[in-house]
This record gives sequence, structure tokens and C-alpha cells, in this order.
Amino acid sequence: MECCRRATSGTPLLFLAFLLLSSRTARSEEDRDGLWDAWGPWSECSRTCGGGASYSLRRCLSSTSCEGRNIRYRTCSNVDCPPEAGDFRAQQCSAHNDVKHHGQYYEWLPVSNDPDNPCSLKCRAKGTALVVELAPKVLDGTRCYTESLDMCISGLCQIVGCDHQLGSTIKEDNCGVCNGDGSTCRLVRGQYKSQLSATKLDDTVVAVPYGSRHIRLVLKGPDHLYLETKTLQGVKGESSLSSSGTFLVDNSSVDFQKFPDKEVLRMAGPLTADFIVKIRNSGPTDSTVQFIFYQPIIHRWRETDFFPCSATCGGGYQLTSAECYDLRSNRMVADQYCHYYPENVKPKPKLQECNLDPCPASDGYKQIMPYDLYHPLPRWEATPWTACSSSCGGGIQSRAVSCVEEDIQGHVTSVEEWKCMYTPKMPIVQPCNIFDCPKWLAQEWSPCTVTCGQGLRYRVVLCIDHRGMHTGGCSPKTKPHIKEECIVPTPCYKPKEKLPVEAKLPWFKQAQELEEGAVVSEEPS
Repeated sequence: MECCRRATSGTPLLFLAFLLLSSRTARSEEDRDGLWDAWGPWSECSRTCGGGASYSLRRCLSSTSCEGRNIRYRTCSNVDCPPEAGDFRAQQCSAHNDVKHHGQYYEWLPVSNDPDNPCSLKCRAKGTALVVELAPKVLDGTRCYTESLDMCISGLCQIVGCDHQLGSTIKEDNCGVCNGDGSTCRLVRGQYKSQLSATKLDDTVVAVPYGSRHIRLVLKGPDHLYLETKTLQGVKGESSLSSSGTFLVDNSSVDFQKFPDKEVLRMAGPLTADFIVKIRNSGPTDSTVQFIFYQPIIHRWRETDFFPCSATCGGGYQLTSAECYDLRSNRMVADQYCHYYPENVKPKPKLQECNLDPCPASDGYKQIMPYDLYHPLPRWEATPWTACSSSCGGGIQSRAVSCVEEDIQGHVTSVEEWKCMYTPKMPIVQPCNIFDCPKWLAQEWSPCTVTCGQGLRYRVVLCIDHRGMHTGGCSPKTKPHIKEECIVPTPCYKPKEKLPVEAKLPWFKQAQELEEGAVVSEEPS
């Protein structure tokens, strides 16, 4: 009992110890935060556009040291720069053009995507292979890599999501939609093989439409790629791509690399014009071009408002529809443009009741009849099924299905199909006569008609349908034979007859009667 009492009395002590430890931990966190002064105001953004960084500082109030950091960062100026602004890293390189390097002036170009130290300012002297690190750190807000939102802050590459938040892992899909599911664009890939001749020096490889992203083309062979463009305003242009480098073509960045045996063309996009990639004959052999890009779905279905009510009083209905919308020109186009994309699913019409107030009547109040009787909804109506295309073995039959509407007087008229789309359309084709066709069934052979030597034997062959009933309809060409020769190995003690002995009763008579009865009809039924 004393043992039990000791255990019981010790339980509150353990609980008090836990509370004391918890309060000390909470107090130590408060003490730690209490050693810092409040965060100061945010600094000016390191950039005016294109995504920069801003910082905030706080002061340690302790005479020794404080745990944690005294600086924090956030992104800012997350708006696109105008095309003429140029690359931020390139601006930092060009700032050293008026500074001598080893006694000589150079025009410096950026070296991007350094896998070892992406946040150092490495630049290449134009026209040479000289690469120099002109600064240990790029300015805050410089992109770590050309095709990434991650930015350099205080010399370190920091992860930036497509929501422009530091530390965020949210990514753009291939269509350029932040945290999207890839449903607003489609992947286009293919291969082109040149068939140029002395009379045909140019040819079109592929047309890459406005808004496309992640374009990559690789030409292998002696021929040469060049570009033709057309803006939404109809202005046409051409770029010869005469040398390697990064160019601005109709406000779209184009990276072109020319090698002895191939050419590589990259465009991150989104393109600001329609690009037509063309090939020019430059050698005696044919070339091949492989291309891949993500094309935006520029025509999408858009649901309309409800149409006017079908009745002014007494209960009617109204439906919505869907129209094909051009996202570039912001106008309606023919439905065929939206049907071009398999990903585009036309929304089904919605239906609702309307104008349910009673209609005025000469004798005063007129009772409203039930909605479905007074003004029935449009409905699907079908014609009778056609005859089956096959009498057995599986065929098809069809019918016509149309949307009809019945007025108050009971007159039925055909209307547009969209008015009935609130319910599934009845099938217009169905299988029929899927049972097996009649087939021949052979019975067992009879005993041989002789007891020695050579004779004949017979069997019954019937035409049987899928229910096992004796019927007609079997093909005479496939009918098994009902008579064949047979040999009894027992030797005969009288001279052999030269011809086979015909069947005697009852075998021959039975087979003959069954044959006569089987001749019902050779046509399918």
C-alpha cells in the first residue's frame, strides 16, 4: 500500500516538473526574441522592374550576442521590364566597359548559367575567349539562371516561386500558368526533312504561333535557318540569323547557336508575334530539323448568359450555350476553331425555369397547370429502328434522333439540338442479332453395311440454330457428307462385289427421311 501511495504522490510532482520545463522553454524563446529590437522599414527595391530584392534590419539589444538573423529579404518590383531594358546581368557587365582590364578596354558580355557560382559576375570580352570574374557578387535581384525565377541575394542563389515569394516552390506549368495543370496549351513536336533543289531554295519548317513557349529547333546538315515574323497588327519582319548570339526579334528573345554541322534555335517565350521558321538551301545534301514547343490554346469555349425565356408567363424555360472565343483578338469565331483542340470540351448547356407567374385570363384567375404538362421541356424523339444489317452473327441498326418541342396545343416541331442537351442524347446506333448463325451438326456414324470386306456407312447431318433447334439457313457448301466407304477387316468367304453394297433398311431409309425433313429453307431467317 505504501508503494502505491508513493507512486500516487509522485504523479503531481512529475506534472509540476513538466510545467516548469515548458514555462522555461517558452520564457527562453521570449527572452531570445526580446533581445532583438523591432524590425526596421523595408529598403528600396534593388530593381525597378523584372523582380528585385528588398531587405529589413533589426538591432541586437544584448551586450553579448543574439540568436537568429539581423536581416530579412523579400521580393519586389515583380513586373516585366520593357524589352528595350535589356538583361540585368548584361547591364552589370557593360558597366565595366570604361574600366581598363590589364591596361586594355573591352566590351563585356554576360556569362550566364555558371553551375559552380551562378551569383558571381563573370563576363566575356567580346570577340575573344577571355572570361573574367569582374565582381564576386552580382547585384541583388539578378537571376541565378536565365530560365529560372531564382535570384541572387547577397551572393547566394535563393529559391523563388512563380508567386514571386522567397522560398516558395510553386512552379509555372509549361503553359506559363503559375501552379497550373498544363491544360491551357498543347505540346507540338515533329521533324522536318528538307527537299530543296536548284529551283526551290527556301522552304517552311514550322509555324510557331503567338504566345508559344519553350521553343527549341535543331538543324542537322548544311542548310541554314532563318525567321519570318508577323505581329498581331500585321507587321511583317525577317531575321537572317547570320551569327551566333542572343537577339531581340519582335520583342521576343531568340538564342541562336551556329556550329559546323548543326544549328540550334531556342526561344523561351512567350512569343510576341507569329514566327515562321524557314530553311535556306546551302549545301548539296538534305538537312533534318527537329522541333518542339508548347502552343497556347488560343480558342476556348465560353459559356453564354441564359437565352430569353421560352414563354412570357405560365412557366417556361431558358438555356445557356457556349461560343468559341479568340483569346488574342477578344472576339467570337466559328465553332470549328475550338473543335481543332481535342483538349477543348464544349460545356453542356444549363437549363432553368422562368416566368412562372400565371398568365392573365378573361375570367379572372387562371390556375397554373403543372410545369411539365403546361409547357413541356424540349425532348429527344427517335424514329423506329431500321432492320438489322445481319440476320445472325451480329449486325447494327440505326435510327434518327432529333430535338423536338411541343406547344400548348400539342403541336410538335423540331428545334435546335442544344435545347435538349440538358439530358443525354439517345443512341442512334445499336447492335442487333448478336446470336450465333445456324451451323451444321453431324451425328455419329452408323455401323458398316457389310460384315466383311468393303461397304458403306451413314450419318445424320442437321442444321441447328443458337437455341439447339433443327432449322434452315446453313450453307450447303459447308455441309458435311452423310455417306462414306468403310472396310470391315473380317475376310469374306465369297467373291467380293465390284461396287459398294448400298445401305439396306433401316439405315438408308432413316438418313433419307432426315435429309428430306431438313430441307426447310437455305435462306437466313
